[in-house]
Amino acid sequence: MRYRYNPDCSCARCRAHAMYGPAMLITIGVLFLLDQLGHSRWMDFGSTWPALLIVIGLIIFLEHNASAAGHVARGYVPAPPGTPPQGYVPGQPVPGAPPQGDVITPPPATQAGSLPPGLSNPDDSGVRHE
Repeated sequence: MRYRYNPDCSCARCRAHAMYGPAMLITIGVLFLLDQLGHSRWMDFGSTWPALLIVIGLIIFLEHNASAAGHVARGYVPAPPGTPPQGYVPGQPVPGAPPQGDVITPPPATQAGSLPPGLSNPDDSGVRHE
């Protein structure tokens, strides 16, 4: 099974994945701060943007090396019983629900190879096959 990030999980791998957004915001803020404070060329944003790639790589490295012990797989919670299905139109029968009122069961269909009642059996000794 392939690992998928689950925001409701508290394993180390999911916590590392959750650091993407905050780490990017902090890194961009620091880089713009350096651009505003520094009067030298190496502190310009044009020279410091590779730090973003370094931070992204660091987070990916932490995420892939973090333990997935205790990981809760992301699942889809089924609707509680009695909840109408998606696309339900009031006044129409609910698909998949048992029919309301009297249920008339049709007689069983005859099996292939069998004869309906009243006809003779072809293996009957009194019937002549030509």
